[in-house]
Amino acid sequence: MPNFRYEVIIPAFNAAETIADAVRSLNQQTVPPERIFIIDDGSTDQTYEVATKLAGPISVIAQANQGPAAATNAGLERVTAPFISFLDADDVWVPEKAERQRDYLASKPTIAGCFARCAAFTGSVDAPEFQKRADNWGRTTLMMRREVAVHIGMMLTGMPGNMGEVIDWIARGRHLGHRFELIEEVLAWRRIRPGSLSYSISFNEQRGYLLAARRAIERRRNAARSD
Repeated sequence: MPNFRYEVIIPAFNAAETIADAVRSLNQQTVPPERIFIIDDGSTDQTYEVATKLAGPISVIAQANQGPAAATNAGLERVTAPFISFLDADDVWVPEKAERQRDYLASKPTIAGCFARCAAFTGSVDAPEFQKRADNWGRTTLMMRREVAVHIGMMLTGMPGNMGEVIDWIARGRHLGHRFELIEEVLAWRRIRPGSLSYSISFNEQRGYLLAARRAIERRRNAARSD
């Protein structure tokens, strides 16, 4: 894909211990990003201070705590490259992640974006203890065309438990006719640690996923009634 350019959005909350690993994995890409937007979502630790000292084409934006959807939206308002990727501040990419997704999107010009598989891990990036590997239809593995993101609009904020906003966003995109696919390769590592959203999902957090599913069903019903 000639003149391939992409930017990365990292929503970060109390990620001082992990943000350096996340950014390092971007800088080590075989096809590095044009810019990295780190949105510090009202952290109470040293996330902002750590992020501003990291190497790379980084812009750090601080805002009051509003949740990961609002932090992602702050990044979406700033990106200008033709392609957008996302990364949770706890997670890391494998070095070929962007290159693999670039090639995949080039081979399928009609799809809006692609996800990949993730390997969950505990411990450090240098000495990881891998857990399960699974398909990941979430922020950390997504690369998509910016024009599609503009068409979908901003992510819905205020989801229960700050969960389900990406599922809802992609469902809205599919309702508009955009197609997303999954590369069946592990292209990212998902960190499991106490306090992270991926560590344990409470009943309240599950409500976010249920709300996203209900909204998708309602859109299909409304579309059927209007036909």
